[in-house]
Amino acid sequence: MSLRDEVSAMMRGVAATAVTPRFRMLADHEITEKSPGEIVTSVDRDAERRLHDQLETLGIGARIVGEEAAAHEPGLLDDIGQGLVWLIDPLDGTANFAAGRAPFGMMVALVEDGVPRAGWILDLLSGRICHAEWGAGATCDGIPVRTRPTEGTMPVAALGTHFMTPEHRDRVHAHAAQHFEMVPVPRCAAESYPRLVLGQNDLAAFQRTLPWDHAAGALFLTEAGGVVTDWNRAPYRVGSGRGLLAAANERLWETAADILLGSAAGLTASLIEKEDCTA
Repeated sequence: MSLRDEVSAMMRGVAATAVTPRFRMLADHEITEKSPGEIVTSVDRDAERRLHDQLETLGIGARIVGEEAAAHEPGLLDDIGQGLVWLIDPLDGTANFAAGRAPFGMMVALVEDGVPRAGWILDLLSGRICHAEWGAGATCDGIPVRTRPTEGTMPVAALGTHFMTPEHRDRVHAHAAQHFEMVPVPRCAAESYPRLVLGQNDLAAFQRTLPWDHAAGALFLTEAGGVVTDWNRAPYRVGSGRGLLAAANERLWETAADILLGSAAGLTASLIEKEDCTA
């Protein structure tokens, strides 16, 4: 069995046994706050333990870093851009899951020296799995996919600005609304990146750059023909850069960069140094 199929099977198995049966079944004590405004559930922790143990059996010599383990032991993020690393997001969109609504997903990525080499994104309700391998393209449920823009009168943009100060957020949205059709973010990167590939959104911006949130999705998008950079316009790498700008193709990225990555909109790394974008 290929690595693609092995990891896909692991994720589907953990989803079926530890995640989907608990949807809309959580008790109050199973939902806690791990940081201000950030919740975690017993499902996140259980699913991560299971994925960790199963990835370890593959024996490829990669260390394993999961979102919940890193929350408990921040030192796991030291040198995250070096060596071979498995990244686990066991339940992306936890707030949605805990509230009993979609979307939410599961993501796994294999990263080498900061460069995503393989990525998996499982939609935990539909069972859709998006996969990409560096240099080998992207697939959705095993079918090769390429990005397709929405082709509306204005590009469709979902801007993740909810961690910004209200003043900064208002500035970004006021400027962006002159050029884009603005839509709400799904609060779930496992949904954001497929939307960019499957013709639902054209552009996305993210303030926070936690590695498990973006490694799999950035690879899926770029292998399908899209573009992902940090707000300094450098290509995406795990463990470097601040803020992310993603687009369905190079033309859309150039348009978005001209409009958003400058002083008028304020999506610049220097302007958010005092705002929480990495934790």
